[in-house]
Amino acid sequence: MRVFYITLAVVIIDQISKIYIKGIDIPFLGLTIHGMPYNSSINVIDNFFLITFIENPGMAFGIQLGGKLLLSIFTLIATVLIIYFLIKNKNETLYLRMSLAFILGGAVGNLIDRLFYGVIYGYAPLFYGRVVDFFHFNMPDFSIFGKHFYTFPIFNVADISVTIGFVMILFGYKKIFSSAKFNEKTDASSDISEITSADNTIEETGNTVSAPVHTHSENKIENLPS
Repeated sequence: MRVFYITLAVVIIDQISKIYIKGIDIPFLGLTIHGMPYNSSINVIDNFFLITFIENPGMAFGIQLGGKLLLSIFTLIATVLIIYFLIKNKNETLYLRMSLAFILGGAVGNLIDRLFYGVIYGYAPLFYGRVVDFFHFNMPDFSIFGKHFYTFPIFNVADISVTIGFVMILFGYKKIFSSAKFNEKTDASSDISEITSADNTIEETGNTVSAPVHTHSENKIENLPS
C-alpha cells in the first residue's frame, strides 16, 4: 500500500534528525555523530525559533499522562491497530488513509525512542526510553491539561506528523463521512440490482419451462383416436 511510504518517510526523517541532535557512536561501523549538549540551544530566528535539545518521558509536546511503561504499551497497541486498519480497509478514501499514515509515522517515530533509546544509549531498560525533542518556539506562557508551560512545548518531526494527521481528519471529516455514505449507497444499489436481476432470471426460466409442457399436452389430446 502506497500510503505506507508516507509513514516510512516520516520515520526516517524523524530518526535521522534525532540522531543528529542527540548524537551517536557506533565503533564497529566507524560512525560517530557528536550531537548537541543536553539543554543547549542554537538560535535560528532572533531568539524566537531555536533548536534546543531536551528529552521527555511523556506524550507529544511533552504532555505526560500515566507512567512510561503504560505510555509505551499504549503507543505500541495504537500503532498495531492503525496498521491493521490501513491493511484491512485498503479501499477506504485516500484522504483518510493518508491522514492515518501521518499519525502512524509519528507514533512509530516516538515509539522507537521509548522502546529502544534507553537500551541503545545505556540509561534505561526496554520500554523506558525518553523521546528526543528539539524544535523550540519562544511563545507566551499557557496551561493545558493542568500543566503550565512557560514556553511553547519543544517538539520533533514525529509530533509534527501526528498533528498533520489529526488536523487532516479534523478539517476533512465531512469529506471522509460523505464518501463513506456514498459507498454505502452504492453497495445498497448494487445489492438491489443483483436481487432484481435474479428475480427476472427466475421468471424468464419459469416461462421457458412452462411453455413446452403446455404445448406437448395439447398435441397429445389432438392425436387421440376419435
